[in-house]
Amino acid sequence: MKSITVIGCGIVGLTSAIKLQEKGFEVTIIAKERFDKTLSSKVGAIWFPFEIHPKKEANKWAALAYQEYLQDVKEGNGVALIPFITAYNSESNTDWTNLLTKETVRKASPEELPKGIASAFISTVPLAEPLLYLPYLFNRFIVNGGLFKEQKITSLQEASNLNTLVINCTGLGAKEICNDDDLRPMRGQILRCKKMDIPSCADSTKKGALSYVINRSTDCVIGGTDYENDWNTNIEKSDTDLIINRLIDGGLSRKKPEILEQLVGLRPKRSAVRFEFDENYPNVFHNYGHGGAGFTVAWGCAIELAKFV
Repeated sequence: MKSITVIGCGIVGLTSAIKLQEKGFEVTIIAKERFDKTLSSKVGAIWFPFEIHPKKEANKWAALAYQEYLQDVKEGNGVALIPFITAYNSESNTDWTNLLTKETVRKASPEELPKGIASAFISTVPLAEPLLYLPYLFNRFIVNGGLFKEQKITSLQEASNLNTLVINCTGLGAKEICNDDDLRPMRGQILRCKKMDIPSCADSTKKGALSYVINRSTDCVIGGTDYENDWNTNIEKSDTDLIINRLIDGGLSRKKPEILEQLVGLRPKRSAVRFEFDENYPNVFHNYGHGGAGFTVAWGCAIELAKFV
């Protein structure tokens, strides 16, 4: 059996590892931290192609991932199909609506629109709750014979020496490993709150003013921020106040949410996802730079990756 090494234990690394196992590879994951310490564990994780390029490839990966999630709706693993209101304007990329059937997406009527949103789609999309789904995937990887090793990789040379074939799924960590000037952080701060009796929705039509609500099985995620080139990982009270004010001023809630936890994560933003073999280290395949759409496209990238190798 051929062996392969995946660097990174977030949603992209785990899905890549599992699809490679299904192709008959013996897979080892090497990462500086386990899945529960990665960016993937901190996000809302709903299917929505947000801030990811190129558009054509992203749409293809998202469509493949949607189908994978349909097969993965199982009791206790955190995957469910939920209604989601998504705002749009003349500048929005609405190609994702063409990936869904007529039964799963439609334009919202005026009375269905949250306050402050002029136009929106209502769609049925997968939600993968990280606190349930990531442990499920990691266990699936281990049960399939996978090995996990905690180790920080700091250069492409070091990565190349890990195995005859190496998959780089390190997200923002690839900036150091690859000296990638095109890769930059997009800071997101969110509030994990007690469940609220309000619809799950997102409004990304205003640059720098991302706003969303995602109701999950036991809690609610309210966001957020989308600050580019911001490396700040501290909780900022000003952002917490901003998120709450948007929620109330937008008419979604009349009262402040009961906050359980405040979280900050740095999304790996890039002009285009890097999905290719390295020119100088031909045994290294790069799969990073998925912006705010890691959970949306990870399975699709993993499926294509398994075909390539």
